[in-house]
Formats: sequence, C-alpha cells, structure tokens
Amino acid sequence: MATGPAANRPPLPLTSPPTRGSKMAAAMERLRCLLVLLLWLRGTDSFYVPGVAPINFHRNDPVEIKAVKLTSSRTQLPYEYYSLPFCQPTKITYKAENLGEVLRGDRIVNTPFQVSMNVEKKCEVLCNLPNKPVTLTVEQSKLIAERIREDYYVHLIADNLPVATRLEFYSNREEEEKKKEKDVQFEHGYRLGFMDGNKFYLHNHLSFILYYHREDVEENQEPTYRVVRFEVIPQSIKQEDLKADEKGMCTLPEATGSAPQEIDPSKENQMLFTYSVHWEESDIKWASRWDTYLTMSDVQIHWFSIINSVVVVFFLSGILSMIIIRTLRKDIANYNKEDDIEDTMEESGWKLVHGDVFRPPQYPMILSSLLGSGIQLFCMILIVIFVAMLGMLSPSSRGALMTTACFLFMFMGVFGGFFAGRLYRTLKGHRWKKGAFCTATLYPGVVFGICFVLNCFIWGKHSSGAVPFPTMVALLCMWFGISLPLVYLGYYFGFRKQPYDNPVRTNQIPRQIPEQRWYMNKFVGILMAGILPFGAMFIELFFIFSAIWENQFYYLFGFLFLVFIILVVSCSQISIVMVYFQLCAEDYRWWWRTFLVSGGSAFYVLIYAIFYFVNKLDIVEFIPSLLYFGYTALMVLSFWLLTGTIGFYAAYMFVRKIYAAVKID
Repeated sequence: MATGPAANRPPLPLTSPPTRGSKMAAAMERLRCLLVLLLWLRGTDSFYVPGVAPINFHRNDPVEIKAVKLTSSRTQLPYEYYSLPFCQPTKITYKAENLGEVLRGDRIVNTPFQVSMNVEKKCEVLCNLPNKPVTLTVEQSKLIAERIREDYYVHLIADNLPVATRLEFYSNREEEEKKKEKDVQFEHGYRLGFMDGNKFYLHNHLSFILYYHREDVEENQEPTYRVVRFEVIPQSIKQEDLKADEKGMCTLPEATGSAPQEIDPSKENQMLFTYSVHWEESDIKWASRWDTYLTMSDVQIHWFSIINSVVVVFFLSGILSMIIIRTLRKDIANYNKEDDIEDTMEESGWKLVHGDVFRPPQYPMILSSLLGSGIQLFCMILIVIFVAMLGMLSPSSRGALMTTACFLFMFMGVFGGFFAGRLYRTLKGHRWKKGAFCTATLYPGVVFGICFVLNCFIWGKHSSGAVPFPTMVALLCMWFGISLPLVYLGYYFGFRKQPYDNPVRTNQIPRQIPEQRWYMNKFVGILMAGILPFGAMFIELFFIFSAIWENQFYYLFGFLFLVFIILVVSCSQISIVMVYFQLCAEDYRWWWRTFLVSGGSAFYVLIYAIFYFVNKLDIVEFIPSLLYFGYTALMVLSFWLLTGTIGFYAAYMFVRKIYAAVKID
C-alpha cells in the first residue's frame, strides 16, 4: 500500500505498472523519513524540554534572582526563604506554582538582589543604610542559630538555574595529573552558616559568579547573552570589616584578616547583608547548561550495577527456564500417558489439584481491588520513567515529575478498573459497584490518610512542606472527580467482558491440603522470593534515596528504565517458580500467597530504608523521623503492590498454561 503523498492518488489500473513518478515519490518519502529520524537521533544530545524557551539578555538587562526554599537533610522540613529575617524587597511576589512544586515545598519568591547582565559589582549592601545595619531580635537570632545547627541550605535561582557551591578536591590520580587539574563537584544551594565549637556564624556575604554564553548575532546587532551557570561563594564577614560607605558600597577585607559574623542567640545582633557579582564568559551552550548539575561522578557504578543485574537475571532465567521447562515437559508427558497413570500421579502433585487450582480465594473483592491499584501504579511508573528517559521531565521544569505522576495515576484508573473488574468476575464476584468503589478508594485512601496525618505534623512546624488546604481540596476533587469515575468506567467494561478462561473445571468439594514443609511457609517464601528482584535494583535504590532525602538531582532515567525492565522479568520468574513449588506440594491456595510472596522485595526495601536511616542520615528528632518512616511506609506499600501485581499476573498466566497442556479425565 502506498504511503505519504502517493496515498492520496487515485488507484492505478491493475494492468498498468507503477510509473517512474510514483517510484520517485515513494523513494523521496522514504528518504525524508530517514532524514527526520537521523536528525532526531542526532539532536537527542542537545534535546531540551518542550515549552522551555531560552531567555536572551542584552548588556545591563536585569537578571532576576529568586529564592526557592531552605532545606536540610537532618530535619527533612523545608521552609520558605522569608521564614528567616533576610532582606526583603519593597513588594514580595510569589510565583504561581504547579502541583509538584507545592508538594515539594517550593515557594519561589523575589529577592532584593540587583543583578544586571555582564555588569560587575565589587561589594554592595543589600538592605538598610550602612549607618543603620540590620538588627536581629533575640527571637530571630535564636531561629537563625537553630537553622544553622540543623545544617540548612539556602536555594536561589537565576534564569531558572539553581545556585551551586563549587567543591574542588584532588582525586586519586597520578602525581603529575594532580598538579594540572582538580576534580570539581557542585553542592546544591549554599550553607546558611557554620558552627565552630558552640558558636554560630552566618554567611552574610554572597559572592555570585554567573557564567554567560555569547550568542551569534549579525554584525549590526547588539550582542545577546544567555545565563549558563550560577555559582555562589558564601562568606561570613563581621560588620566592622565590611567598611561600607554612605552610597551602599563596601570593601571586602583580605581573607586572612577578617573575622566571621557571629550570631549570639542570647542577645540582639547587628550585621550587614552584602553581595558581589562577577560575570565570566563560558563555552557551554544554553541547551547543555544543566549538565553541570546532572553530571554524576559515579556513572560507572550504574553501569556495573546494570551489567551485574543483567548477568544475574539472565543466568538465573536460563537455569530456572531449563529446570521448569524440562520438569514440566516430563510431568505433562507422564500425565498424558494413558498407561501407568496412577504411579505417575503419585510422583508429583500439581495435576492432583486440578479440580481446586482455580477455586476462588477468600476476599476476592479486596484481592481484585489491590491488583487494580497495582495495574494503575505499573502503568503510571512505566510511562513516567519512559517519558523522563526521553528528557521531557527535566529538573528545569520544577515539579513536573510529581505533577505528571499524580495526573497519570488518576487517568490510569480506567486500566486499573478494567483489570480489577474482569478478575473480580472471573473469581465469581457479583457486586461490581461495590468492587469498583473499593478499587478506587482502598489504596488511594490509605495513601491520603497517611499523608494527611504527616501533613498535620508538618503544619505544626510551620514548614513550607505542608500541603496547603486549597491544594488538599484540589487533590480530593481530582480523586473523586477524575480517578473515581474512570475506575468505575473501566470496572464496568471489565466486568461485562468475558471472564478469564480457566482450562479446568473446579470441583464442588474442596480437596484436603496435606501438611506443608517448613520452607513452604509464607514468610520463608517472602524472604526467598524478594532477594533476586531487590539484588537487581538496590544500587539504583541508593541513588533514588539520596535524591529524595538529601536534596540531590536524580536524572539517570535511562538506567532506571533498564532496572525497571529487569525488576519486571525477575519478579515474574520468581513468582512462577514459587507457584510451581506450591502446586507440587498440593497446596492450591495460591491466589493471595502469590500476591504476597511476589512483593517480597518490598520487605528488603524496608530493611534497606532502616539501614539508610541509621547509617546515612543524621536525623535525631521525632517529627523528621516520623516523616521519614511515614513516607517510607508509603514507598514500601506501593512497591509491594507493584511487584505483587507483576508476579500475580505472571503466575496466573503460567498456571493457566500448564493446566491447559494436560489431559484431564
């Protein structure tokens, strides 16, 4: 069939061969498609987020410095910038934020820093006159001292680029190379202050270093610039050493001869807030300006992790497949022999339970509801990781990842409802409306309940991480206005669809289950089944935890997509093996058990989260600890639903396949 322009032409007579023109058009169309594909592949290196356009500056154009929030990995409680007595502009203006920014605790606000493109400033007083320094009350001094003790960082942005503090150090290289260059890493934000003994010192002078890229313009045009990096060197300088004059200018002292600005929490403190601006030209292009922030120094660890996981998974896949297939073939061949059938039936037991293997389990509505939520999570995570891997959820679009995840989970309700409804009908369920309501509210209700309780504690701390009441109402409206109707819609069509075709009939009287060996215990099964999937992903889990709890950027979604595929494969394999052993032991109660055992890696995630809390974080207070374990509980629950659903459907397909392959008298 013709494609492209040729498709619109009238059909040629059957006897007439294609003309030279039609061949030429088809060839040109193919060439055009190939060129588009090559250009797309070539452009993926410099691909940037759709809808985010670069801002061109001319010399002396204002470059606005905005504040985002204050964060600390010790308290996990973000605060807005003006919760501390920083210098304020004449009019405070907050940026309109998306859902993800609100949930992250971002409160983007303007600041009084006056920065102009390619204009240097040696030292300038930020607010108040030099002869009238900023006076901090005792309460304000106590608050600043407390935030310094809690190791808070300040996050600013210029042209949507976050500020970073440069860290230089020597790596383990040869001596000659050491002299040439240092390794450079960047710390997000800058430290509010530091402690020396029991004394607190505030960083009251900020030296901004902004890098610009000069754009190519025609000869007669004024040169244009784009901001490509934003660094800061925070300093603590005593008021007397700044030597400010009446015009608001100041002189920075020599590094050796200056004393830091101490904050005494027991009395009022006087100080000056000052800043300087330095511009440098850079070869970095605008499309690559985020590379500095997203460059991970240990990409090799990710590759090692991926290769290790792939080798382990394929090795185990080969062994398991060989054992299972050979054993199954032998079983099926024996079962299908007409002679000597009684002896073979005594040898192995999975055919013995053919009359009970598809007997509906207890609480089929709850099981189908949880599996429906698992399908919702699976679809949401798969799409989010894939879209992020293509570069469409860059950190420059603040909150885009979380906003996309929330909306996708709502819209994936139609798929969750469809699968839950069809399974519920297969399990002989009749109350489809109640089942749909259970699917739409069970897992989201638990998540909302835990988040609401945690939010109350965050409210009590006056943190910007607390979700405002209007946002909470908006989330509830999304839940009951988008997700609930879509789940009902999917459930209705799933329930009306033909149920899954089970290859054998179920007996009226249930078969007695023999006494099981100790290793067939559920908890032992969870421990055994969870090792392989967790081993395939635990290195990536470390980086995800660092991004969540230590304010790092995570952007290696290509690795994450590979890890997700490995996780799906390993969960499916383990689930099939576990259900096979269970049926061989003549235990046909596999529905709930498979769901629980397949999610065994969630137990290891919980253990790892406790290990990470004890060894990596410095959290000591009650509320930060509560937040950590509350959000960890949500992660573990979601991960259990995800892996349990993957394992359940793999096992269900396997069970239907093997019982369809044997002759049943």
